[in-house]
Amino acid sequence: MKVSIIGGGGLVGSCAAFALQCGGIAREIALLDLNADLAGGHALDLLHGAPSVADQVITSGGYEHIPDSDVICITAGLRRKPDESRLDLINRNVDLFLSILDSVKSAGVKKDAICFVVSNPVDILTYLAAQRLNLPTSRVIGLGTQLDTIRFRALIAQEMKLPPTQVKALILGEHGDSMLPVWSAATVNGLPLDKFPGWTPNKATELFTRTRGSGAEVIKKKGGAGFAVGIAIRDVIEAIALDKNQVLPVSSVQNGCYGIRNVALSVPTLVGRDGVAGTFEVDLWPKEMQQLRHSGQVLRQTLETVLKRVGGN
Repeated sequence: MKVSIIGGGGLVGSCAAFALQCGGIAREIALLDLNADLAGGHALDLLHGAPSVADQVITSGGYEHIPDSDVICITAGLRRKPDESRLDLINRNVDLFLSILDSVKSAGVKKDAICFVVSNPVDILTYLAAQRLNLPTSRVIGLGTQLDTIRFRALIAQEMKLPPTQVKALILGEHGDSMLPVWSAATVNGLPLDKFPGWTPNKATELFTRTRGSGAEVIKKKGGAGFAVGIAIRDVIEAIALDKNQVLPVSSVQNGCYGIRNVALSVPTLVGRDGVAGTFEVDLWPKEMQQLRHSGQVLRQTLETVLKRVGGN
């Protein structure tokens, strides 16, 4: 499997490449970036470590890598300027993203390729990619709330002094302010989380609030997230590469799951070699269902604003 990372010179793209190298699953990793020297430097750095990790081809370059790529991972994006509104940032990132999609289409995409969107606002951009690329909707996936979910699990484990790999909990909906925690399904190795000593509703609220603000917290302390998002990206690409049919909270265009349509957001999604193999309507508490549908409405409002400007429906 060949994975091309557009934006591979940036923090997120390079961390994703390193996580993929450590996973040893992809046959080839190609780093594409406007800053060709930076992408080339990252590729060379990764290449130097290859003998101790995996037999992989690691390269850099331009869109000539796209036609034989199995996964096209788009991480390129712009950061908010001082005093810039959220919508202005969205519009700038949408314009950049559409130019990337045009370049990808011009280069040519394999029929069985998967477009994997990481750039923000990920749910909006995933919807646009599904509209603009000549791929089945099931082959367009956004990272969605996979990163929020592993952050959530990590913070719960830290607070409760539990092994992180044994904590199972989900964040669904928008990768943004309207995301929701699925406390009804939170477990530790199959045991209900809320039955553990020391667990309280206040603790639950605090942990979710910190999870929702984790991106901003990391940006404040180190300038931007890299390692965890790289791992989250690897989670999704390995599910594709190994045809795991793994349930992950990734973003895709919804067509009726939980009554939500015509918007991309994260629901429990079966991910395999063909992309989205299906979605699951696991039982949610009524409050969670209400929050999930609200998240869809919030996203649709933003999407309609964007689509009026760039065209589409």
